[in-house]
Amino acid sequence: MVRKKDIFEVFFRKKPAMILVALRKSTKNRYGSILAKEVDCTYSHAVKILQEMEKAKLVDFEKQGRIKVIKLTDNGDKVAEHIERIRNFL
Repeated sequence: MVRKKDIFEVFFRKKPAMILVALRKSTKNRYGSILAKEVDCTYSHAVKILQEMEKAKLVDFEKQGRIKVIKLTDNGDKVAEHIERIRNFL
């Protein structure tokens, strides 16, 4: 029997999808290291994913001193919402 989690991963790469969902769920400032821990991946892998998302205009980086805060763009929020809905549907 196929579990919901398994079928979701057939359609989506888990880490990028979960990064978007994690950004959407939280109202706190988000940093790469925190997101990496939340989705269980290395910091460098999270940064690569986030850089690709920035190119696709799904996230923005906002420099606050030495730290870059990560925020969803309007498009990123819409994509994250749809990913959550699909995951819940499956």
